[in-house]
Amino acid sequence: MRDARGNTTGRSNQAGVTSQFIALFKFRRKPTAKDFADVKKTVAEAQKEGVKIHMQYWTLGRYDSIWVIEARSEKQAMKFLLRGPSFAVSETLVDVPREQAVELL
Repeated sequence: MRDARGNTTGRSNQAGVTSQFIALFKFRRKPTAKDFADVKKTVAEAQKEGVKIHMQYWTLGRYDSIWVIEARSEKQAMKFLLRGPSFAVSETLVDVPREQAVELL
């Protein structure tokens, strides 16, 4: 399946189905260089376990950072996000591609 930008996503109807999640982060304090080193290490460990980070944005508004991640299950995504940055609180959404949502109507 392809996303809005034409990139291939991990979704499939095969046994290897993955899901995408949108993680919204609000910084509790200004991140330090050590914080970023810790996040980089956590991301590298998660990638070895099969979690893919497709996009990372810093944003203006209610949230300070938004990540689009892909994982085999909600549990795998949760395991990764629970190791997340100590300087931020997060909210995670499960995404449903527009095409699939329209089919539900």
